[in-house]
Amino acid sequence: MLPTGSFRPQSQIPVVSMGPPPQGATQLTSRSNMPQPLESSFSTSIAPPQPSLHGYSSVPPRSNMPSFHPDAQFHASRSVSQPSMQAFSSSHVAPVHGSPYHSHQSHVSAPPPIRGPLGFGSREQLQHPMAGPPMGGLQGLVEEFESLTVGSVPGALDPGIDTKLLPRPLNGDEESAKILEMYPLNCHPRILRLTTHAIPNSQSLLSRWHLPLGAVVHPLAEAPDKEEVPIVNFRPAGIIRCRRCRTYVNPYVTFTDAGRKWRCNLCSLLNDVPGEYYCTLDASGRRSDLDQRPELCKGSVEFVASMEYMVRPPMPPLYFFLIDVSVPAVHSGLLEIVGKTIKSCLDSLPGFPRTQIGFITFDSTLHFHNLKASGSSLAQPQMLVVAYLDDVFLPLPDDILVNLCDSRHVVDAFLDSLPIMFEGTANVESALGPALRAAFMVMSQLGGKLLIFQSALPSLGVGRRRLRGDDLHLYGTDKEHTLRLPEDPFYKQMAAEFTTTQIAVDIYAFSEKYSDIASLGTLAKYTGGQVYHYPSFNPVIHHDKLGYELARNLTRETAWEAVMRIRCGKGVRFTTYHGHCMLGSTDLLALPAVDCDKAFAMQLSLEESLMTSQTVYFQVALLYTSSSGERRIRVHTAAAPVVADLSEMYRRADTGAIISLLGRLAIENSVSQKLEDARQSMQLKLVKSLKEYRNLYVVQHRLGGRLIYPESLKLLPLYVLSLCRSTALRGGYADVPLDERCAAGYNIMILPIGRMLKLLYPSLLRIDENLLKNQQEIQEPSKQLPLTAQSLDPKDIYILDDGFNFIIWLGRMLSSDLVNNILGVEFGCFPDLSRVVVSEHDNDISKKLLRILRTLREKDPSSYQSCHLVKQSEQPREGFMFLANLLEDQTAGSSGYVDWILQIFRQSQIS
Repeated sequence: MLPTGSFRPQSQIPVVSMGPPPQGATQLTSRSNMPQPLESSFSTSIAPPQPSLHGYSSVPPRSNMPSFHPDAQFHASRSVSQPSMQAFSSSHVAPVHGSPYHSHQSHVSAPPPIRGPLGFGSREQLQHPMAGPPMGGLQGLVEEFESLTVGSVPGALDPGIDTKLLPRPLNGDEESAKILEMYPLNCHPRILRLTTHAIPNSQSLLSRWHLPLGAVVHPLAEAPDKEEVPIVNFRPAGIIRCRRCRTYVNPYVTFTDAGRKWRCNLCSLLNDVPGEYYCTLDASGRRSDLDQRPELCKGSVEFVASMEYMVRPPMPPLYFFLIDVSVPAVHSGLLEIVGKTIKSCLDSLPGFPRTQIGFITFDSTLHFHNLKASGSSLAQPQMLVVAYLDDVFLPLPDDILVNLCDSRHVVDAFLDSLPIMFEGTANVESALGPALRAAFMVMSQLGGKLLIFQSALPSLGVGRRRLRGDDLHLYGTDKEHTLRLPEDPFYKQMAAEFTTTQIAVDIYAFSEKYSDIASLGTLAKYTGGQVYHYPSFNPVIHHDKLGYELARNLTRETAWEAVMRIRCGKGVRFTTYHGHCMLGSTDLLALPAVDCDKAFAMQLSLEESLMTSQTVYFQVALLYTSSSGERRIRVHTAAAPVVADLSEMYRRADTGAIISLLGRLAIENSVSQKLEDARQSMQLKLVKSLKEYRNLYVVQHRLGGRLIYPESLKLLPLYVLSLCRSTALRGGYADVPLDERCAAGYNIMILPIGRMLKLLYPSLLRIDENLLKNQQEIQEPSKQLPLTAQSLDPKDIYILDDGFNFIIWLGRMLSSDLVNNILGVEFGCFPDLSRVVVSEHDNDISKKLLRILRTLREKDPSSYQSCHLVKQSEQPREGFMFLANLLEDQTAGSSGYVDWILQIFRQSQIS
């Protein structure tokens, strides 16, 4: 049985003993380790109608959505949508049993050959390489699409769109399971998802796609069912790679010449098989040891790297803390939470017994803490203060950073004393810039992770900031984006220095007032870090969230000193990268630290005007140091077909990957143009893509009054609407504080697809029925409701869960006993629900509620949802906390779902 691997050390796969190739070996026909071709049918299923909604009045629209030509004529007839239609059918082409790629493995067969005749790229050709070209174009394909009736003929007076038939993601993110069925040797879709799993064969075809062509990569994603990545150690043979393009050996390479040669699936070069790696081929061309070689039968694998993959010995994990101790931090209770959380995590920090740790605190001066117990009699931490900020120096350069195992008792004493060490301070200044320089001097030899806790606007020394964001006259002008740009190059320059020395930076921001997240966030953006923002920090409300998220950051396994490169097959290449990283070269991502909670997106371009291959291969390689000090290479490989038909691109489109890449592009656009322009750019791409898709059918079908869309993209309009209404992109100055907007933007840049979709369309669950059931085992509410006020009943309780917060909505007609049980006291004693903490009380209702919340949190451990209570008609709190998240309803500043669909429909009709 093969050992499995995560970041933690695993027993390695033994080297398979193989001798050199025999002299008299007979040369066999080339065979492949590749899976069977795609299925010929790609039929889609129609989602059942959603339950009917209760009537509910909504606010008249005053949209800030991007607007288009007002002269577009539209007379809506609003009738019930027709079911999904099938256009043309085609006969199934029988498999070509004579193909040399047929069934070379007991359970897997080969995909199409690497090369094919020029111009052959349709589905039938892709699946059956020896078949002739398709006949009749679209008439030779099974085409399925969905439609939503928004009008019949001009001037009709239908009652309206049937909202029950609006597409909704009520089952969460549906991963592209079909891709694994088509290519079972691909890495899991959680790791790599293409915006369409059908690569266009020409520039002209790509120009008709209109949506981003690219991928979302989540290199350290936790595999489903806790399936771990196998670890392979080649030992004397060395890691097997293509000598030309440096691709790692993978399930899609082919072996020939009696096993003495292997052909690279990316560049087609024929490589020699090292003697230590040689194995004979059976009659079907299958390596005899295939089942013992996970690198030849698994889409994801991890190689143990040799010395040639190291520029220096692996460094120990290092955690350094930069803590603001000015008046706002002390009075907010931040120091107590941080101190207790760090102390509780010391036994779980990765890398024991090599782990290094250190602290600097700062206000208007810098406080260095000597924690070194080894070789000294130091029992209590020693603080040394440096008041000179213009030219920072280290008073005790060898004693600030210590081995945690050797100085544990001194570290414990420091963390215990931290809350009271500065309790009498009157210092309101913040010298963050000089503190960053000092931290860099401490960490530059080893690298590691720098955690910054900031409670005030940096006000002293280099990097000091000024208040901005209240310049109302800038909003709506060409200079609006400057508010979201770093004003001082200092922080980006520091980020570059941190990255060069393998230091990742995480920002924890707590200021009640403006703290310039736009500038501070660049430290995280370019070092592979993360921005944690707690606006209006309240220790009562945010205690658990801060404690959990800090503990996860400290204890989750981390890949240190990492670089990542994504290789592609002939004719394509990745051109732009979007996420928290810094480009070390044109295609090498520098990542001082990376973990399972971060994803990256990139755009793909064609290098050839006409592709000659029928399959494109992708390989992600992440070279990193594990916390145990071992150099590893995690490799993910995937294949996708090349197609000549636009309809194939639409059929295999991936809405999750598209919206994840669109969101990142919109965030980047928002720092170079107006928010309205960023929103309009997304809407324009959506409209053009649906118009192009509609044009595929205008001749074959009468499509008047219907919005036509492929089943694969049925949710794309809703997600684009949600992005336009998100915290990062909606409205203007009055809608979202500048710091919150910038923090939300940094968050979107790192989110994996599943978490992104959950944020864009939160779960709305009714829970009062579960609370009132007489049973010990409380089940999670299973029925997700549409995000509209029509889903709400004033006699019920609902939870809105976006992955970052729980908002519990209490109907105004709810039983007073039920409310009192939840709060633990009479409701009248808590007129301000913003100060109420949901905690367990001595009654069954309260205990059941806490169990439900715990169950929901366990579904995704990457974040912790703070819990907020809102009562119906409690204004303005209900409006901005809860109703603003009902994405299908109109608000004072945004379109509702129905109006959005009508707007998209109108624009798709314009020729």
